[in-house]
Amino acid sequence: MNGKDSILNGKTALGIELGSTRIKGVLIDLSGQVLAVGIHDWENSFIDNIWTYGIDEIHAGVRSCYRSLREEVEKKYDVQLQKIGSIGISAMMHGYMALDEEGKQIAPFQTWRNTNTQKAADALTDLFQFNIPLRWSVAHLYQRILDQEEHVKRLAYVSTLSGYIHWKLTGEKVIGVGDAAGMFPIDSDTCDYDEKMVQKFNHLIEKYEYSWKLRDIFPKVLVAGEHAGFLTKEGAAFLDETGNLEPGIPMCPPEGDAGTGMTATNSVAPRTGNVSAGTSIFAMIVLEKQLRNVYREIDMVTTPSGFPCAMSHANNGTSDLNAWVGLFEEFAKLMGYKTNIGELFTKLYTNSLSGDPDCGGLLSYGYFSGENITMINEGRLAFLRTPESHFTLANFMKTHLYTSLGAVKLGLDILMEDEKVEVDRIMGHGGLFKTKNVGQRYLAAAVGAPVTVMDTAGEGGAWGIALLAAYSLDKKENESLEDYLENRIFGHLTGETVQPREEDKEGFNLFMTRYKAGLEIEKKAIEVMNW
Repeated sequence: MNGKDSILNGKTALGIELGSTRIKGVLIDLSGQVLAVGIHDWENSFIDNIWTYGIDEIHAGVRSCYRSLREEVEKKYDVQLQKIGSIGISAMMHGYMALDEEGKQIAPFQTWRNTNTQKAADALTDLFQFNIPLRWSVAHLYQRILDQEEHVKRLAYVSTLSGYIHWKLTGEKVIGVGDAAGMFPIDSDTCDYDEKMVQKFNHLIEKYEYSWKLRDIFPKVLVAGEHAGFLTKEGAAFLDETGNLEPGIPMCPPEGDAGTGMTATNSVAPRTGNVSAGTSIFAMIVLEKQLRNVYREIDMVTTPSGFPCAMSHANNGTSDLNAWVGLFEEFAKLMGYKTNIGELFTKLYTNSLSGDPDCGGLLSYGYFSGENITMINEGRLAFLRTPESHFTLANFMKTHLYTSLGAVKLGLDILMEDEKVEVDRIMGHGGLFKTKNVGQRYLAAAVGAPVTVMDTAGEGGAWGIALLAAYSLDKKENESLEDYLENRIFGHLTGETVQPREEDKEGFNLFMTRYKAGLEIEKKAIEVMNW
C-alpha cells in the first residue's frame, strides 16, 4: 500500500511529542515509514522563578503542529487528513500539571527544568530509600504541600504534560508506565506505582487532612499496547480546527520523551541503551536487575513495557552550544555572508574534530538551569581558559560539545564502574548527532563503547510515540514491544556505528577531571552573579 492509500484507509499512526524547543508530529504507515511531519517551534519562559509554558501556549502549539502536518499531507498527497489508525501523545517527562475538579489549571505548569524542590526530594528519598529526583511530579507535589500553597487542597488531577494533553483529547486520566516512572516510583513486577511507597506517602501527608490520597489524583498506569481511550468529538475539534478529523480514533498510552527515545532507537530490551541529546541530555540503560545501591545521580524509571531502566539525566544539554552557533551566525551576517544555520552547525562541529583530544585546556559549563547530577541548583553559564590554554576555534567548539555530555558522563560512570552494568549496544539520537560522526564519536569516547546512530535518528521521539501508537493498533497476539520493534520495524533499517578511539577516551577523561574540579567555580558564580 502506498502512502496515499495508507492515509485514505486509515492504515496510519500519528505521534505528537511536545519537546522543550519543538512540538513535532510524525505520521507513519504501519511499517514505520514516515509519511508526513508537522512542526511548531517554541521556548519555555522563566516567570516568577519558574520554568514554564503557558496553558494557552501549550494548546496553540499542539494545534499549530497538527495544522503543519495536515497541510503537508494535503500538499504531498492531495488528500485531506480525516482517518488515522491510532494516535499517541508524548512530551518532556516529569514536572507538574495541576487541575481542579472542573479540569481548570490551578497552578503554573512546572517543567522538568525546575530545581525548586530540593527539600521535598530529599525528604522523599529518605522516606522511600529510593532516589526521588528534583523534577519528579511527586517531588513537586510534596514541595507545594511543604510550601502550604493554597491550590493543593483543591487538587483533582496531577499529571505530566503528555498525560494532560491525552486527557484533553480523550477524557481519560491515564499514563504510560515510562512517563509514570517520572511521577512516582514504579514496581516493575506490577507495572504500577509502588504500593508500599504509596502508603508511606499517604501516611506522610495525613496531618494536612486533604480530601484526596495519591492514587485519587495521579493517572492510572498503562503499559505499551494497552488501550488508552478514543479521540472524543471535543478532542478532535481541539486538535483540528477544520473539523475534518474524525473522532473515535484509538489512542495508545501517553509517554514521556525518555520512553519514546528508547522506542525510536530500539533500546527497550535489557542490556540495550540510548543517549538522547538535545536541550537536555539523558542516557538510558535497560537493566537485567535492579541496582544494588541508591544514587542521587541516577533515576530509576522503566521502558514503555515496564522493564527497569537506569537514567542519567542532565538538565542542560545543547542550549549553550546552540547559542554560540547563533553568535557565529550573527558575525557572518555582520561580515556580509549569507549563512545557512544547518551548514554552519555542520562546519563548526566538523571542524572541532581537528581540535586537541582534551580541548586544549579549555573548559565550559552550559548550565542554563540547575543541574541535579552535579548538585548545582541554579544556572550560570561559563567559558574558562588559562593563559596557557590552546585557544582555537576547533578547541572552542569541542569544549562545548564535550561539556554537553559532561554531567551525563558522571552518571554513566556510576553505572558502568560502580554497578558493573553491562550493555550490548548504545544508540544515539537527537540534534547532537545530526552532523555525521561528530557527536557520535565524542559520545563513544565518553561511554567507552560503540555508538550507533540509525538513519531514522533525526525523527526522534515523535517517531517513537508514533511507533507505540502503531504497536497498540497492529500488534499480533502475545507479541511483545521488544519483538515488534526488532522484527517488524528495525529489521530493514540501517545505521552507522562508531568505535571509541583510545586518544579520544584519554582526552575526554582529562577534560572530565577539569570539569569536576571546575564545579567549584560554578558554585561561586551562583553566589556572586545575582544581577
